[in-house]
Amino acid sequence: MLAGYAIAQSAHDENHGHQVKAAQHLPTEPGQGAFASIAEIAALLAADPGTDWKRVDIDALQAHLVDMDRLVTLARPANEDLQDGLRITLPLDGPEGATLLRMLPAHGPVLEAETGWTSDLEITETWIVWTVTSPTEALRIQGLGFFGLMATGDHHRAHHLALATGEMAH
Repeated sequence: MLAGYAIAQSAHDENHGHQVKAAQHLPTEPGQGAFASIAEIAALLAADPGTDWKRVDIDALQAHLVDMDRLVTLARPANEDLQDGLRITLPLDGPEGATLLRMLPAHGPVLEAETGWTSDLEITETWIVWTVTSPTEALRIQGLGFFGLMATGDHHRAHHLALATGEMAH
C-alpha cells in the first residue's frame, strides 16, 4: 500500500512541477479570437475601479463578435472598380444578411470620419450596395476591397469596450 502511495505522490509531484513550469511560459492568446477579446475586456473592466457593473453587457460584445465572424466568413461581396473607388454589392439572403444590415450602416460613417472618403449605402430587401470613393485614393480603396474596408480604422477596440460597458449599441 505504501508503494502505491509513493508512486501516486511521485506522479502528483511531477505533474505539479510541470504546471508551475508551464505557468512560467504562458501563451499570450487565451484561445479563439472572440474569447480572447472578451477575456481582455473583462480584465480591463476588473482592473478599473470605476466600472459600473450594472451597465456591463458582455453579451452585447459577444453578439457583435459573432457578427464580425459572420461578416468575415459568410459575406459574399461582388466588387466593381470605379474610377474613384469601389462599388460593392452584397446579397442579404444568407445568415449574414442581418449582420450586414447591422454593421454596414454603423461602419460607413465611421470610415468617412476616419479616412475622409465618401461612403454611400443603398439598401433594398435583397441586397446592399456600398460605394466607397475618394478622388485621390481609388486604388487603395479597390485594393482593400470589402473586408479591408470593414477592418479599416482604429475605432474597433474602443467600440468593443463601449459595447461591453453598455455605452453603445450596434
